[in-house]
Amino acid sequence: MSKTVEFFFDLGSPATYLAYTQLPKICKQTDSHLIYRPMLLGGVFKATGNASPITVPAKGRYMFQDLERYAKRYGVPLKFNPNFPINTLMLMRAVTGMQLRHPERFQAFIDCLFHALWVEGCSLDDPVTVAVVLTQNGFDPKEVLAMTADETVKAALKENTEEAVQRGVFGAPSMFVGDQLFFGQDRLDFVLEALRAQ
Repeated sequence: MSKTVEFFFDLGSPATYLAYTQLPKICKQTDSHLIYRPMLLGGVFKATGNASPITVPAKGRYMFQDLERYAKRYGVPLKFNPNFPINTLMLMRAVTGMQLRHPERFQAFIDCLFHALWVEGCSLDDPVTVAVVLTQNGFDPKEVLAMTADETVKAALKENTEEAVQRGVFGAPSMFVGDQLFFGQDRLDFVLEALRAQ
């Protein structure tokens, strides 16, 4: 299988959650491989001068209305998280650590965190809540916390974030098919076209 989609993502983005629900289907349709690339959206914003749409109140309100439309179209649940925006530094370190240390559990790990954030509306910048969510889903909170402090894990997340910026990423979700960058979950039809053209 030579066709791939690189998915640069941060759990704290609701648009990224929607892309995450659809990309596996697109890859299955096109016999493509999905490569998850964790990055820190805050780091991308800082490097590029970008900011969350929520910083413009009217734009933020519209964004969530539009995301609800897409969720309905996709047939997936989406709940506005009352704790948004969420500081995802520890979460994305945990995701990176799981991908490096326990790749066989990586999918289940991001599944439970995306669900907690964007279906249940949990406050995942609260360590106690994170511990409860992890325990309920069969993960050891102490082991996960230890991974977030690992210098190799920290460096890997930083490198992914820097690479994303160097390749033109300015927000999340960002997908690459070859050298083509597609930004936003509302560009998944172009991702599908690009994969079919390969």
